[in-house]
Amino acid sequence: MNRPDIALLLSRLPLFQELSAAQIEVIAVDTRVLQVPKGEILFHKGDECQGLFVVLSGQIKLAIASSQGYEKVVDIIGPRQSFGEAVMFMDRPYPVFAQAVSDAFVLRIGKQPVFNLLATDTNFARAMLAGLSLRLHSLIGDVEAYSLRSGVQRVIGYLLQQCADQGSAENEPSVTLSIFKQVLASRLNLTPETLSRVLHDLESANLITMRGRQITIHGLQRLRDFDS
Repeated sequence: MNRPDIALLLSRLPLFQELSAAQIEVIAVDTRVLQVPKGEILFHKGDECQGLFVVLSGQIKLAIASSQGYEKVVDIIGPRQSFGEAVMFMDRPYPVFAQAVSDAFVLRIGKQPVFNLLATDTNFARAMLAGLSLRLHSLIGDVEAYSLRSGVQRVIGYLLQQCADQGSAENEPSVTLSIFKQVLASRLNLTPETLSRVLHDLESANLITMRGRQITIHGLQRLRDFDS
């Protein structure tokens, strides 16, 4: 993909939409579009950080592997979301590995142009800080969920989050699981068996209906009130 096409992609992303055409061009010079097939590793834990990433399509999981072969999914990154900023600023190796959970296209943005813009553009610096603050807020929410919420509450919270953009007026919104249940279970700090049991219990209570990977919710408020 040539630089004008990459510049256009960058200009449509929330992180860069306030930049001028000249500033976008500076970023585009050191930006590459990567095609990441499902299952491919984007980077390993311990690799040197060369910049940040933005997902254009598909999903990327960030995870930690144990010596016993188990993995803990730290986050699932979807379209228009970025990752790797904090490590880039700290100038440290990646503390996690990144792997495509579906076929994905990702922008890899070199760190030096970003550092140059941070030094000269306060609006860009604010946008970058806002993104990092949202990520920190999300991580704090995860810690709270793992520590204080039951497994049922975590699953319900995930389902409500996934259908948030469907509006409260929607009587029976649906959620399509775009990741495997094993990955979702790890993300919610549950075992796959516990996740399956919780989904079965919610279906038995006539709160949801499952058809393969599609989950229909029979009333958002009823789901919110369950096990509250």
